[in-house]
Amino acid sequence: MNELTALRELRADAPLPDSDRLAPARVRLTEVFREEAPGGLRHVLLPRRRVVLVGVAATAALSVTGGIVATLPDDTPADAPAGRQLLSARASAAALELAAATVEKTPVVEPGPKQWVYEKTTVFVQGKPQSAESWTRWDGTGHARLPGIPPSGPVSDFDPNELEVWYGPNQEEKWKKEGYDDRSQRQFWRFLVTLPGEPDRMMRRIREEHAIGDIEGETPAERDWREIHVLYRSVIIPSHVQAGLFRALAKIPEARVTKGVKDPLGRAAISVSVDYAERTASGAQGTQEILFDPETYAYLGEAEHPTPIEPPKGQTPSTPSGYDSATMVSARAAWGVVNKPGARP
Repeated sequence: MNELTALRELRADAPLPDSDRLAPARVRLTEVFREEAPGGLRHVLLPRRRVVLVGVAATAALSVTGGIVATLPDDTPADAPAGRQLLSARASAAALELAAATVEKTPVVEPGPKQWVYEKTTVFVQGKPQSAESWTRWDGTGHARLPGIPPSGPVSDFDPNELEVWYGPNQEEKWKKEGYDDRSQRQFWRFLVTLPGEPDRMMRRIREEHAIGDIEGETPAERDWREIHVLYRSVIIPSHVQAGLFRALAKIPEARVTKGVKDPLGRAAISVSVDYAERTASGAQGTQEILFDPETYAYLGEAEHPTPIEPPKGQTPSTPSGYDSATMVSARAAWGVVNKPGARP
């Protein structure tokens, strides 16, 4: 059983998203796929069909529900190569709207001040996975980690497999008063819940916060991508903000959705990516992508490729997932909210 399946079962009795709200997005996506199928509609009157589970976001393991089943025509030609398949700009926008319509109906509840946010992250160094687990207390007064980090002093009795837990005073008021960029997860959540759901207004408010700083020469689209890229690293994001982020991605001219993706951990995924042929003002170059579960649209991780990853037409990638030792990859292997450090959802 994978983590997403386990998380869904935690809230199997939660209400389903409003089918009336999701239906328009499903219809638009279906229409785009039909129109873009080879040969037009006359070749998809009797399409092969696949079942797509339109679930709700498994955000933070707080509010995971089942889904409703919709059928969409498979826009992949029968003789097309397996693997990653890049959607057109229009189909990408429709897919992102479906994601937004799905996640915005997901209830996400703020944790209590003494609860802990758990995250297991796997990074790949020269193609080899290295995993770490962390626990952060919601009010910012505690942090824990496995494996532990060796101290700067003597390490003869250091055990990296022993849970390291740190506690400290509440710094929220000090950070706020003195204008520090540091924020507890609770403070960041309380900023996010104030954001408007409309993507243009939301991104304007985010830019006004200067959370990641301005870079001279950066285009508005590059800045929005960088902001969104960072925001998705938050384990808990309010539902309306998740939806706004998907809609903001659809407004970035270069952003495209790729289906048929396997993430570095082997999980099915979709990718939202941008390609930078030339180095940007922030130093980015090549393909940058954010990975999501194709059913729940939960964040799965991110990758940066030094060169474009799309294979020439009619050829498959050199590896099934498109990731190799030159790729910078971070995957969110598991996440949730627990009542004490060391506990797992």
